Formats: sequence, structure tokens, C-alpha cells
Amino acid sequence: MRKGKGFTLIELLVVIAIIALLLAILLPALQRVRKQARAVVCRANLNQWGTTLALYAQDNQGRFPSDTIAGPGVWGAGIWLIRGAFLSGDDPNAPQDSLHGFNTKDIACCPLATKCLRRWGFGGFAGFGYVPAFAQGTPGSTFTAWELTDPGPPFRGSYGCNSWLFNGFCEHPRIRLGRLGRLVEDVDVLSLRGSDKIPTLLDSTLPWGTPFADTAPPPNPEPMGNPIGMAPLCINRHNGYINSLFLDWSVRKVGLKELWTLKWYEEFDTRNRWTRAGGVQPERWPEWMRNFKDY
Repeated sequence: MRKGKGFTLIELLVVIAIIALLLAILLPALQRVRKQARAVVCRANLNQWGTTLALYAQDNQGRFPSDTIAGPGVWGAGIWLIRGAFLSGDDPNAPQDSLHGFNTKDIACCPLATKCLRRWGFGGFAGFGYVPAFAQGTPGSTFTAWELTDPGPPFRGSYGCNSWLFNGFCEHPRIRLGRLGRLVEDVDVLSLRGSDKIPTLLDSTLPWGTPFADTAPPPNPEPMGNPIGMAPLCINRHNGYINSLFLDWSVRKVGLKELWTLKWYEEFDTRNRWTRAGGVQPERWPEWMRNFKDY
């Protein structure tokens, strides 16, 4: 009988080594492709948001819901739009049942940040005087979603709105007397000039962000849950970029350093000290941001 020829141990080890080498080469490429595909889905979500918010503004004379406090940053009326349900009864610009005609839950999260990591909470009063509307939740991170827990039911998302659009689009908004307290004077968002430079909804660790031109970038890539400043939005979710919906309803990726050049509110200085036009030096940026593109 003829004896069949098999693999020797050396040959088997060589084959295993080749397979391992191929996997080591291919896996990073596959992961990049997967992240790119998720970034495309993220931009598709924001495109749907653009259609929704455009219809909402047109149906409400160009107005978004107004913040119900005298000043930005405690919490944003944009939560109402993101969640798709009204949370308080003192804003005449927001209906009492639903804010738009479909379930926002399906497009509330970037595919790279869908799970929620419960670490610490955020909270803020939406109201003034005797208005007891209080919102509580858990902030997100670069790759986790934030969660609104009270008022319930719980709602999860990983985009945040530009809260200045709900505060008169100015640093010192006019205040008027509402039915149950003071309200920030609203603004016709459809009449604002340079809408292609005005961020509306972006990747974020909180449901809202309130950037100021003079606020420094976060010192580390995992910012805490502070709604004041650029920290909720300055996250490395898409390889040095985040995705953003602008007020002309266009969607594109935005470089992290580019955030300081956008028109967040009327008085925002787009030539501030954190821009190339303002003379920023590379060493001023936190180490984790220094290799990103300058603007």
C-alpha cells in the first residue's frame, strides 16, 4: 500500500503564520471601511433631520421652540425636537402633543455611539419661577450615547443641537414675559444670513452645546458633561471630524479645529484666538488635537 503524503509540522506552522499575517493586514482595513460606512449612515441620519427641521420651521413661521430660561446652556429646548415630544407647557411655539410626525428614535443616534454608559448625571431647570420642568439624564462620550431619563420614558441619542438657535441667536437674548414665566425672544431661523455656516445638529456627548468663541478646547479626548463651551461637540468620533447639519439643511463633516470658525451665534468671532486667522500656534492646542487640520 502506498502511504499518503501529509503536511509536516513546519508546513502547518508556516500556513498558520501566513493566515495570521493576512488577518493582521486586512482587519485594520476592514475596520476602517466599517467606520466609514457608519459615518455615511450618520450623515444620512442628519439629512433626515434636515428635512424634519426644515418642515418644522416652515410650519412655525421660521421659529424653533424657545428656551424657557433667561440665558443659554442650562438645558436646551432642542431636546424637545430631538426627542419628538413636548416636555413643558409654557412655550407658545411648541405644540402640546408631538413636535413632528415620525419617531425620532430611529435617527437619534450615530451608529458609532448607540450604547449608553451610565457614569454621572446631568440636570437643568427648563423654566423660571414656578415652572417645575426639570430634565435629568446621563451624558455620553466619544463612542457612547447620552440618555434623557427624566421626564420619562428614557430616550437615548448621540447628536446635540446648537442651543443658540433656541436663544435668539445672540449672546444677550431679549427676554419677554410668557404665560408662566420669562421666555427668551425667539428668532426666524429661516431669515438668518450665512446659513451654510450655522451649525444646527451635530455629533455630541449632550443633547445640546453652547459654544463661546473664547472657550478653550477640552484638555483630553473624553470631555466631561459640561454644556457650556465646545467640549460636548469636540469629540474624535470620525477620525478628526464630527458630522454636522447646517441651517441651510446641508450635511458635511467638520474638523474639530474648524468648530471655532463656525457661526454659532450672531456675535461669535470667527477669527478668535483658536483659529488660524486669530494667530493660534500649534503648541496651544491640547496634545490629542495637535495633528488635526488647522482652520
